[in-house]
Amino acid sequence: MRIGHMSIFVDDQDKALAFYTGVLGFVKKTEVPLGEHSWLTVVSPEDPDGVELVLEPDQHPAAAAFKKALVADGIPFTMFGVPDVPAECERLKGLGVTFTQEPLNMGNVTTAVFDDTCGNLIQIAAMHT
Repeated sequence: MRIGHMSIFVDDQDKALAFYTGVLGFVKKTEVPLGEHSWLTVVSPEDPDGVELVLEPDQHPAAAAFKKALVADGIPFTMFGVPDVPAECERLKGLGVTFTQEPLNMGNVTTAVFDDTCGNLIQIAAMHT
């Protein structure tokens, strides 16, 4: 068994696709129209056959409340790995990304948190050996 897909709730699939591909650098893997929305996934260009991130519409009332509560408490919904958190922060800031937590070194890990423009906080992290 392996992890094949992971979902993240987004307020607008088109906006999310533009952000996750154009800013974060993921690539679109799947887009299957399903009426008003689509089954829409992105993957890392470094692992195109790896875990797919589903850009899931947040239309269900529980999803919207869940996202709002996490953001209000400053809790990231998920985490992406990067090799160098400070360098990635600078790259993303150059593309207009807003950070809610600047790079923070906590011993063997450095993290930072940004707003994905789709209603979520996302953490990036790099492990140090």
